[in-house]
Amino acid sequence: MRQEGNNIFAGIDWILVTLFVILVSFGWLNIYSASKTDEYIELLSFSTKYGKQFIFICLTIPLIISILFFNGKFYERFSSVLYLISLLSLVGLFIFGKTINGATSWYNFGALSLQPSEFMKAFTALAVAKLISDRQYNFKLIKNQIKAFIIIFAPAFLITLQPDVGSALIYIAFFFVLHREGLTLNYIILGTLVIVLFVFTILFGVSAVLSSLLVLITIFTFYAIYKGGKRFLRFNWYKILGLYAVITIFIIGTGFTYNSIFKQHHRDRFEILLGLKQDNQGIGYNSFQSELTISSGGLTGKGFLKGDLTQGDFVPEQHTDYIFSVIGEEWGFLGTSFVIILFMLLLYRIIYLAETHTNKFGRIYGYGLASILFFHLIVNIGMVIGLMPTVGIPLPFFSYGGSSLWGFTILLFIFIRLDAHKGYDW
Repeated sequence: MRQEGNNIFAGIDWILVTLFVILVSFGWLNIYSASKTDEYIELLSFSTKYGKQFIFICLTIPLIISILFFNGKFYERFSSVLYLISLLSLVGLFIFGKTINGATSWYNFGALSLQPSEFMKAFTALAVAKLISDRQYNFKLIKNQIKAFIIIFAPAFLITLQPDVGSALIYIAFFFVLHREGLTLNYIILGTLVIVLFVFTILFGVSAVLSSLLVLITIFTFYAIYKGGKRFLRFNWYKILGLYAVITIFIIGTGFTYNSIFKQHHRDRFEILLGLKQDNQGIGYNSFQSELTISSGGLTGKGFLKGDLTQGDFVPEQHTDYIFSVIGEEWGFLGTSFVIILFMLLLYRIIYLAETHTNKFGRIYGYGLASILFFHLIVNIGMVIGLMPTVGIPLPFFSYGGSSLWGFTILLFIFIRLDAHKGYDW
């Protein structure tokens, strides 16, 4: 195998780089439209949102160069160290963190605030790739599956305590990676059933769902006894009792959590999403205005800087979590379709390169990157168009914020570096 030269740009996939530049540039245009307040453009100023984002974009250049400076072996060898350091940064928030909008998720450095959870995703992807790519690792063993779950859910747990449930939900995306590497579908099926039972409990209440499920289990048990005789009950009675117990505990626990632990605004969001109530002037105002703003764009949009709802600042947080509504109003259906196509091309290219990777570590990391981007895309757009509750998940490369932009940049360019290095001797 040939050795790597000194050119840090050798072997780089310029298709991914081009897609990154287009997404970031178009994202900045929409942030500019969403936050423009006067006729003067101040690109290098912290006094405006678009000015700060422009500075953040400029700072991605030395960040990218720093990432490309190290070869692929560095990220594999020090993945555990990077993961532990970033995990400690989450723990440090409880001592040194700054509280914004009710969540202690930030470190404050004067005019700059950093959110470590945005960087944690990349280092978790590295740690997962390192664990699973080990030659001694056997995914069929329960103890090895537990190791992977601990790596994934340790940061998710700390982020939930901040509390920042939206950012913690992102770690569900790693189940796509685990499934690609051999994790049985049973976990995904179980997770889907848990979500369905949770929704049904909210819709119909604890008593109705619990009694219905217990009746169904009883009917199935009698049918199985009828077909299999007493032999079935002799060898499966403990499984049946266990199923009764698990279902009962879960349904009652869900009702208690929803009614006693969830805050009222969390319950309101779920109930609005499920159609149990309408509140377009209160807790549902963001989603209502966002849907109205997107639909007003029509096929081709109202034009750049000509969206009256955007320029009137009718959608709260339109420069961050709801940036997609700005695209919908000013660029229309064609503009939103263009953005989605760009993301699909990005995801396709990442998966293609991951599948052709000669190193298992690089392939697993590539799937981690693709899964995280896909989850962000689906949840953010679903939230903006009213298909999902508001959970505060940014749109990659579009939403305002230095931590978000740098986090996704690190996530993407580590993979670009791994891909560029795949032809060399590791």
